[in-house]
Amino acid sequence: MDNFGNTLKKLRNDRNISALKLSEDLNIHRGSLSNWETGKRKPDSEMLLKIANYFNVSVDYLLGNQN
Repeated sequence: MDNFGNTLKKLRNDRNISALKLSEDLNIHRGSLSNWETGKRKPDSEMLLKIANYFNVSVDYLLGNQN
């Protein structure tokens, strides 16, 4: 997994949110979430912002750009 995938999965697990619930809440296919968490694909910038808002974190945090 890449840094974004690790961070996303950790956020989801720390909050006890199932992959199915998160994919429904974000209105995406379950496979898309799986691809993001495994590093096979990356979400676009709009979805990054949506994910950051969902978890109340910054996009920089999601991408691992924080000191």
